[in-house]
Amino acid sequence: MCPHEPSCPSADGPGREAARTVVAHPEQGWSLLCNGVVLFEDTGELLPDGAVIEPHRPLAGVS
Repeated sequence: MCPHEPSCPSADGPGREAARTVVAHPEQGWSLLCNGVVLFEDTGELLPDGAVIEPHRPLAGVS
């Protein structure tokens, strides 16, 4: 469980990327969030249940 007040968003919610970083490895391109999500530099995610969220970075120059 998240020890922060207010609690971090859950891993299964749409705001999951707003959880606090508990471990950062920018040299390797990933961070572990308080809710158990591994967030990758390319905006891809690995959820605690093993589900993969494909990168969702906005494309440059596309409007």
